[in-house]
Amino acid sequence: MSTARPAALSPARLAHLHRVMAGHVEREAVSGVVYYLERRGQTHLESVGHTALDRADPMRADTIFRIASVTKPITAVAAMTLVEDCVLGLDDPVDELLPELADRRVLRRIDGPLDDTVPAIRPITVRDLLTFQLGFGVVLAAPDSLPIQRAWSERQLGGTAPPTPAEGPETDEWLRRLGELPLMHQPGERWMYNTGADVLGILLARAAGQPLPELLRQRIFEPLGMVDTGFSVPPGKLSRLATSYDTDPETGKLRLLDGVADSQWRQPPPFASGAGGLVSTAADLAAFGRMMLADGGYPGGRLLSRPTVRAMLVDQLSTEQKAASTPEVWGFDHCGWGLGLSVINQWRPGEPGGFGWDGGVGTSWYCDPVEGLIGVLLTQSAFTSPAGPAFRRNFWTCAYAAIAD
Repeated sequence: MSTARPAALSPARLAHLHRVMAGHVEREAVSGVVYYLERRGQTHLESVGHTALDRADPMRADTIFRIASVTKPITAVAAMTLVEDCVLGLDDPVDELLPELADRRVLRRIDGPLDDTVPAIRPITVRDLLTFQLGFGVVLAAPDSLPIQRAWSERQLGGTAPPTPAEGPETDEWLRRLGELPLMHQPGERWMYNTGADVLGILLARAAGQPLPELLRQRIFEPLGMVDTGFSVPPGKLSRLATSYDTDPETGKLRLLDGVADSQWRQPPPFASGAGGLVSTAADLAAFGRMMLADGGYPGGRLLSRPTVRAMLVDQLSTEQKAASTPEVWGFDHCGWGLGLSVINQWRPGEPGGFGWDGGVGTSWYCDPVEGLIGVLLTQSAFTSPAGPAFRRNFWTCAYAAIAD
């Protein structure tokens, strides 16, 4: 009698996933794609297409991608290592380490003049940064239509478009400029995307007494063997960097966003963004996912305890906060936000289960504890919401359809 372990992923359905992804490449929705699935010890890593539309170089398993907001869960894990070390407390005010954000004033109305403010009801806390409730964040309105948006743009604070790490101020100057502005909402009142992770990265660096790139390298990348993850691509690896594109709204065709020889990531940035600054590979993100799915453990060690990882996966948002945060844009009709990452409350076809997040330049990383599934999708075709384009939805549909039991 055979004792062979049944397949965790169906070979026939993985072949269908390949055909679907190849179709998106052929239609030039993406120049190429690398994707990874892992379930119960079975792994599947595949590359399709090319690193650029000119088809000069084929995609490889080790192609390097700008991961944009998939950076956020990594920054959050680093924060929780400092919490476990008792360097930070989740409900500690950030004022001592970030005096630029002490004694906040808050706009009476999001569309009001910058001098029409009231005092903040309490300080910003570490938890506020992780849950994006500090009172700063992306405003979903026409660009520069509100006074606070114009002031944000004038100060080059970023966060409203694909990352441009070579531009803008250095770290302390960025925070000083942010501190010149009133909060958009009271701390703890609203979920507002992105800025919390950038502020969190600065807090971690000051708390640990070392730059954020060094902190992430020591605490996460080296232990997990994430050898290709960082805030820049060294010269010897530039040939492995994919070209990045977004979509021309007039033609619907891909257009250049960031090249390779002149890439924004070819040298260390003046401000290492904890919200969206990292580059990585499928193998590296799979290692990060494996650690999270193992409740913080990895071969030979542990980054976080099981209770800490489980705490990160508790939805921190109220029904009212979700309703006020444009749920159709952020996916809050079926998910919530934990400590630095999305948590899925209701799985539906075309969407991942479990926890993770997406990057606006065409990346997606999720883990599903129920199915024991890790999924990584890496492209360099920008999209603007968690709903995403067809290639993202099709990937997750096919990934779950490939489950063999």
